[in-house]
Amino acid sequence: MTRITHVIKRTGAVVPFNRERITNAIYRAAVAVGGRDRSVAAGLADQVVALLEATAPPDHIPTVEEIQDVVEKVLIENGHARTAKVYILYRDERARRRRERAERSAQSAENVPWRKIWEVLSWAVDHDLHTVARLNARIGRGEFPDIVRETDRAYNEDITTAAEMIGERRAALKLVIVAGPSSSGKTTTTTKLAHMLTKMGLNLVPLTVDHYFFDLELHPKDEYGDYDFETPQALDLPLINDQLSRLVAGERVMIPFYDFKTGRRHDDYTPMQIGPHDIILIDSLHGLFADMTAGVEDGRKFKLYIEPLLQMQDAEGEFVRWTDLRLMRRMERDATHRAYDPQQTLEHWHYVRSSELRNIIPYANQTDYIVNSGLPYELPVMKARLFSHFERWVELYRADPLRLDAFTRAGRVHQLLSQVTAVTDESAIPPDSLLREFIGGSCYEY
Repeated sequence: MTRITHVIKRTGAVVPFNRERITNAIYRAAVAVGGRDRSVAAGLADQVVALLEATAPPDHIPTVEEIQDVVEKVLIENGHARTAKVYILYRDERARRRRERAERSAQSAENVPWRKIWEVLSWAVDHDLHTVARLNARIGRGEFPDIVRETDRAYNEDITTAAEMIGERRAALKLVIVAGPSSSGKTTTTTKLAHMLTKMGLNLVPLTVDHYFFDLELHPKDEYGDYDFETPQALDLPLINDQLSRLVAGERVMIPFYDFKTGRRHDDYTPMQIGPHDIILIDSLHGLFADMTAGVEDGRKFKLYIEPLLQMQDAEGEFVRWTDLRLMRRMERDATHRAYDPQQTLEHWHYVRSSELRNIIPYANQTDYIVNSGLPYELPVMKARLFSHFERWVELYRADPLRLDAFTRAGRVHQLLSQVTAVTDESAIPPDSLLREFIGGSCYEY
């Protein structure tokens, strides 16, 4: 039993001490360099606690920074230099992002070419949808069905442009990757893109990278029992890269199968081989992560990135945050298709956001094309579906320092949705709409 009972967070809040958080931090750093032994991480965490107790004055409440300093020391002294390097770099990156948030609004536009942002903003102005007030005015005039049609037309035109670019390179391509952060609309976009490419005469062979997950027991989890599936290291990246390289070379490989009911991967499960004119199609969060496809020449890959690049300002002049749109989408998708409580989605989002800021969004400007999946009409729909939840969550998390991230997000989304006119009649939203991927009623199978 440790005598350390509480910790001082960076915000100044004093919260209960939890040794498991140290274990998980060490284990996540180890996973990033190929380590999968949780018992080693637990033993190192014990050393961290022992050293803290040995050096701290009686009744001293350590800060998060003090604990992290000791973690670095223990890792290095125990010969885990590579793990220590990952831990230190991750810590420095988090500190840098905190400084950046203090200096400017945390929108991720710097990772998306400004020409694309300008195109989306110009479209919004042309269609009188660049502010929440303008959106409400159009809804008030009974124009919600028109907003749906105009928005879907622009989205489909984006996909058509990508398909035409792929068609121009069809002779050289062996791999088409659709990537983007959680709930950006990858599945619908991939489906629509595949239909267009098939009509153009291309032969696509889908590859599901979810089958390359490591066994569930090897994933780090936090003190709430929440598994971190969002990191690219949750996937067996060397195996994916090896099998992709061999497939492109025309070899026959045995694809693994991941059983989500048991959390186990079965290797050498499904045979796969592609023909000389086939193109592999991948829909993946981490499709842009270099280690996944390093063995395939860049000239043989087409990389498409998708993000809801909505350009709409609220009453205070703040732009709607893309991450908040995706959070609401994921809440609806998880509740509709996975019987998952939206509150759990909110509490898990810090994992999602942390991983995408490190491993997905920074690569957006390295892609061949970017599709905008932002839908102005999703806001009034989400207002009707989720507003009461966000009202409740703001009060629920207000005095809980352990859920500061959930409180901040809930407050921001609540403030946004409070300005939006709700739409309860969703009949104007067609079955092939991207939004149907999340709210149900789609003509596509997911």
